[in-house]
This record gives sequence, C-alpha cells and structure tokens, in this order.
Amino acid sequence: MGFHTFDADQAERLERPGRYRWVSAEELVGPLVEADAEVVADLGSGTGFYTDDVAARVETVYGVDVQPEMHDRYREKGVPDGVELVASDVADLPFADGELDGVVSTMTYHEFASDAALAEIARVVRSGGVVVTFDWAGDGDGEQGPPVDERFAAADAVAALEAAGLEVVSAATRTETFGVVSRAP
Repeated sequence: MGFHTFDADQAERLERPGRYRWVSAEELVGPLVEADAEVVADLGSGTGFYTDDVAARVETVYGVDVQPEMHDRYREKGVPDGVELVASDVADLPFADGELDGVVSTMTYHEFASDAALAEIARVVRSGGVVVTFDWAGDGDGEQGPPVDERFAAADAVAALEAAGLEVVSAATRTETFGVVSRAP
C-alpha cells in the first residue's frame, strides 16, 4: 500500500476548485488556528492549492515537495508572501527539532506514510504542535484519487501516527477521504 507519487505532468488537475469537495480549507486550517500555529510545513504541497489557504492564516508555510517540477508549477502560478518552497523527502526534513508549530498533509499521506517519515514529522513539530492529515480513504471506491490498493484506512493512519509518538485528537472517515488531527506531546 501507499507510496504513489502524483504525476507532475498532471499538475493542472491540482488547481481544480472541486478539490474542496474532499477537504475544505476550513477543515485544514481550523486546527492550525486553534493551536496558534505560525510556522507550518505543507507536506506534498504540489502546486500550492491548499498551501495558499494555509498561508493566509499563518506567518510562514514551508511548501515541501519531493518533486521540483511541482515547485516550478507553483512559481508559475505565483507563490504568496510567507511561503518558502523546500525540495525534500518527508523522511528527511530540513528542519530543526521542534521548529514547526504544525504540519499539514492534504491527499499526500499515501505518498510518504513510512515509519521514518512519521518519526521525522514527530521530530520537527514542537510540543503541543498540530499535525493535520487528510487523505484518500482505503475503503473508498477509487473513482477519484489514487488506486484503492495504494490508500490507507483512517485506523491505519491513526495507529501509525500514535506509534510515531503523536496523540490523536480526532479521526473521521468520510465518503472517499479521512481526516486525522494529532498533536505532539
């Protein structure tokens, strides 16, 4: 399961407003606001569709993507103030221990969900910081997003986040997606 990387040649699909059907800006940003997050990383930021929403509510967003082509597309679109683009694998983030107030991952968990990546997320988020994860659900029908066999169930994400030392605050499975909010102890 997992580790399906979105094809950068299809990047224009990441800019469709219909994506809010699967996770709204409010769902993503709400936990960050509640945690008073000012410095956040968006893991798998792609073309910045959701990064832009986060940037409007925090001081700094690091748009982290393993594919430099995605950053090129984001630059063409226009990167807002407060967003810094970082080319990195999630399992090797270039941030100091506890440097971030929060991390968001929107429809990218399946691309990096390894023990090493989750340990790295737990390392870079400060105590009390928030990790907001939305992704395609393993029990969805697969008409949208990656193939079902490359997805995870919410329960699997919860177990993996807890194993990395994060405390799960909420978890929900919806029609095609799941959402998990956790905090660093």
